[in-house]
Amino acid sequence: MMANMWEQVILKDEQNFDTKDPEKVIDDASQESDMTGDENQERGNWTGKLDFLLSCLSYAVGLGNLWRFPYLCYSNGGGAFLIPYVLMLTFAGIPLFFMELSFGQYASSGVISIWKVSPLLQGIGFGMFLVSVFIGIYYNMIIAWAFFYLFASFGSDVPWKSCDNDWNTPACNLYNTVDMKNCTLHNGTFYNSTCYTVEMVGEETYSTIVNISNITMKTRKMPSDEYFHNYVLDISDGFHDMGEIKWQLVLCLMFAWTVVGFCLIKGIKSAGKAVYFTATFPYLVLLILLVRGLTLDGSVNGIIYYLTPQWDRLLSAKVWGDAAVQIFFSLSPCWGGLITLASYNKFHNNCLRDALVVSIANCATSVFAGFVIFAIIGYMANELDVDVSEVADKGAGLAFIVYPEAVSRLPVTPLWAILFFSMLLTLGLGTQITVVTTIHTTILDMFPKALRKGHRSKLVLLVICVLGFLLGLSFCSRGGMYMLQLMDNYAGTYSVLLIGLCECVGLAWVYGVKRFFKDIEQMIGYKPWFWWRLCWQFITPGIMVFILIFTWYDFKPSSYGSYVYPSWADGMGWMISLTSVLAVPVVAVYAIVMAWRRDTYGTRNVWQIIKKLSQPSAAWGPALEQHRAERHEEENVFSVTESQQPLAGKNVKLAESLETKVPLTTKQDEFESNV
Repeated sequence: MMANMWEQVILKDEQNFDTKDPEKVIDDASQESDMTGDENQERGNWTGKLDFLLSCLSYAVGLGNLWRFPYLCYSNGGGAFLIPYVLMLTFAGIPLFFMELSFGQYASSGVISIWKVSPLLQGIGFGMFLVSVFIGIYYNMIIAWAFFYLFASFGSDVPWKSCDNDWNTPACNLYNTVDMKNCTLHNGTFYNSTCYTVEMVGEETYSTIVNISNITMKTRKMPSDEYFHNYVLDISDGFHDMGEIKWQLVLCLMFAWTVVGFCLIKGIKSAGKAVYFTATFPYLVLLILLVRGLTLDGSVNGIIYYLTPQWDRLLSAKVWGDAAVQIFFSLSPCWGGLITLASYNKFHNNCLRDALVVSIANCATSVFAGFVIFAIIGYMANELDVDVSEVADKGAGLAFIVYPEAVSRLPVTPLWAILFFSMLLTLGLGTQITVVTTIHTTILDMFPKALRKGHRSKLVLLVICVLGFLLGLSFCSRGGMYMLQLMDNYAGTYSVLLIGLCECVGLAWVYGVKRFFKDIEQMIGYKPWFWWRLCWQFITPGIMVFILIFTWYDFKPSSYGSYVYPSWADGMGWMISLTSVLAVPVVAVYAIVMAWRRDTYGTRNVWQIIKKLSQPSAAWGPALEQHRAERHEEENVFSVTESQQPLAGKNVKLAESLETKVPLTTKQDEFESNV
């Protein structure tokens, strides 16, 4: 096979093939793939370029853009926060995004099998795979909650609008600020939706009501709060009391996994069609909600709070740390999803353009979502007659308490509830589909001959969905929220940072940024700018180290509301993080030991074995033979030009030498395939 490849190279050179015109190479390749459909017949490709672009956007734009960025921007200096945010996007976010898209597209392989680029570092792929598994298990529970709320919204009114339900407690308060103000003007006390005066109940009873009112004012809760915690979750007292499983949540979780499974039933083809909805629908809803929000009293005050710059906050290390963390986790690098999505691209796709478009669009979406959220929060603050800071929230509290409460105060409440939770669903599903695709693709690429036949890939997907559902049942219990928060705190934070740092070092230093540049040049037709080398080798790894130090310094024990987790629960969280991180050294040690035992490289010197394992294996490179040949053509033409030797003779002898001296399967190939 090697000899035939070199014969093709020689024949093309003899026909004066113009390898110096990259545009010609790309045009020819794109014409060929357009005629034949999928470029990679075994794995398949995206049906169109827009499929990939929308998949990346749907993956990157997730729930964090809606419920985390606006709060961070407000609490870290308003408009001033955009300065460190944009700088971190430029120096860390976009370089990582471009690196992973290039890496995946060049090799057309899953996150584990792609590490033929350096078999010693294959543990990075295992780490990414485990991160995706952990995130996929708990992320679908959030989608299940959104389904629960969506189904509950199909009625004459939403169930979290009043305090007259079985799940409500005396602390439930409708916050009727108009009646409260009128009551105060008449020297009365507003309690339990009634205005009491001394003349009405007598001095002694009135004094008792005042005392009770003062106590309940400190512990009062919105109806949406009690609906979420007392009815949807039926939350227990703490992590120590997981309680029974709620069958309603089990059904919603089952439905969520069913939807994900159907979106992926035809692999990348059906997933590519699903994202046309999951990537675009949220923007339509956000626009509708923004227009509606701006018509509400107090909305402008909320937006002013959101954007008012506090320049002195730029001197705080926390502001820069939060900006770096938000960029890193918003774009979702190092989970394996970007590598997986790019692996289905056609070889000559312009991944640099895609990286720039998706990264900038993702961050613009975060800023836009902030206008929508704070317009509603401003309205809520006006309704409750409190400061915006008392209403502003993040995470599940914003999505399932504050926003539903605001929606309940709007005319035609069910309509706005359906729109909001439909948007929440599409944001979550866009990310979850890619996470499950990563898991699915990784398994298929590890055993392609066994699992890519017939309907076996569908069976693998079915097993993934069933196992994901079963492992997620603990989140359906009364203590499930505590487990979910623990997973969210540890599954994709410290471990992802360490894995990403190893990935940067592996590609930019071990494999070598010059080699990587050649790979990218072969795909897009021109050499990347020196800026990328500077980022990949120095700036981006430095920022990741800074984020690690900042997150460790800013570490606080896990908590939910006023409940602080016991130390053993945080210990479980650290075990989850270490599981994926330890894959890197464990796989490296295993590879070294196996190479030493089998004498794969003809030496028992450990350092020499490490050096050999660090180098790309013979199987590394583009998936298709035609693209491998292109790379050898370029290298061959360069060497001929430099030595000024005729093609006939030297290269023919080299081809003959390769044919006689390089067997199709070597000890090294056998070892690396086993690893």
